[in-house]
Amino acid sequence: MNSCKRVLLGMSGGTDSSVAAILLREQGYEVVGITFRFLRTPATDVAIKMAVVVAENLGIEHYVVDAVEAFSAEVLDYFAEEYMQGRTPFPCTRCNERMKWPLLFLYAAKYNCARVATGHYVRVVTENTSVLLAMGKDKDKDQSFFLWPLYDRGVDKVVFPLGEMSKAEVKAYAERCGLEKVNKQKESTGLCFCPDDYRPYLSKVLEIRNQKVVSGCFVDEKGNVLGEHCGYPFYTVGQRRGLGLQLNAAMYVKEIYPDMNRVVLAPHSSLYKTEFVVRNVRFPYMCYMDDSRLWVRIRYRKQYTPCRVEALKDNRMWVCLNEPLDAVAPGQTAVFYCDEMVVGGGYIE
Repeated sequence: MNSCKRVLLGMSGGTDSSVAAILLREQGYEVVGITFRFLRTPATDVAIKMAVVVAENLGIEHYVVDAVEAFSAEVLDYFAEEYMQGRTPFPCTRCNERMKWPLLFLYAAKYNCARVATGHYVRVVTENTSVLLAMGKDKDKDQSFFLWPLYDRGVDKVVFPLGEMSKAEVKAYAERCGLEKVNKQKESTGLCFCPDDYRPYLSKVLEIRNQKVVSGCFVDEKGNVLGEHCGYPFYTVGQRRGLGLQLNAAMYVKEIYPDMNRVVLAPHSSLYKTEFVVRNVRFPYMCYMDDSRLWVRIRYRKQYTPCRVEALKDNRMWVCLNEPLDAVAPGQTAVFYCDEMVVGGGYIE
């Protein structure tokens, strides 16, 4: 078959990528599956075995690539270092930026595939001459928020077979195609390497790295000491619970100062911001910077907020919000939309 019809599909062993493989084949593609090992865990072993079985049953070419060391350096080390810098990391976007998409395009070239594909709930659309990511049909499953780093790679070379489907439709389709066992697999939630509270995991990582975390002071906005914390990396902007303090009013983490080992607490009303700066920006079509439809989203489940933006030096961008947002955490991502289209993204500075 012509190489232009060969597509490299990232296969996780779950329902979404398995259905994506079938849909791609029905659309006339020669599907080549690939599964990346990022962790050495029992759950990863099960997922890889499932992907191998699905590929065999579908009769498609399939490869397993070990990327544990690279994942550790690019994602796990980043995760720990961001907390040590007083920021709140966003590992899923970092993984897409440094691991998944670079690897997919690398191996697509190696295996003579003109396109790459995944089972993400997201679409590719064209507006005028702009090729853009867009929200998936199923707004509850939409994953466009995580994929803005793809603008470094070439959106026009990506296929998302599930973009026009709902999760319910995908599961029903899997049943009809005989993927009952895959359909019963528990879907992953949270971080793949740290699905629960990050603090015990971070403590182990810092111990391995011989980095010590010592207690310090909680202070109010005026610098008055409110109590003792157990180490600034174990707190995030916007946090209320787990502070270990008995105060007369509800207090939230407002700011973190690693150099002073201080965590600033404040009432919730003090957490609102009307502007912030974004670094490492991807904004491929500058015409959207002045678009009246521009919105920004700072959390996956957070409502969109109308905004204005202005380009700064060193690949940074100033963001002015039409409505205040609370808990704008340094290190997290800001994703920009025009209607349902993703037009850019970056890391909050």
